[in-house]
Amino acid sequence: MLMHELGFYHLNPQALADITWTEYLSVGIPFGGLYFGLKSYRKQLRNKMSLFQAMMQGFKILIVGSVLYMATLSFYLEYTDSRMQKIDYMQRLAAMGVVGILLVLVVSLLLMTRPRNL
Repeated sequence: MLMHELGFYHLNPQALADITWTEYLSVGIPFGGLYFGLKSYRKQLRNKMSLFQAMMQGFKILIVGSVLYMATLSFYLEYTDSRMQKIDYMQRLAAMGVVGILLVLVVSLLLMTRPRNL
């Protein structure tokens, strides 16, 4: 929504991949949230976290962030006179979900601790 208000969204319905550099940059926000959230969770587990534990906690963080984002977006679209209603934002939400799942996997692999007896 912030990118829309700053004028980074283009209202060209013919463009399939009308992605700006700010959308690529916005991947850093969930990555940072997942990284620092899982790092804090690993510290609570005394630096012994399996891949499964990391992925489950990462999905919990992702679900909370997604619910907050969708609530804010629905409030924004309902109570403002926005040109964003002309944009098919469901494709962007689906892409956000796929990127979020991939980020959970990457951050979980980065922060898991290897078991000694593999």
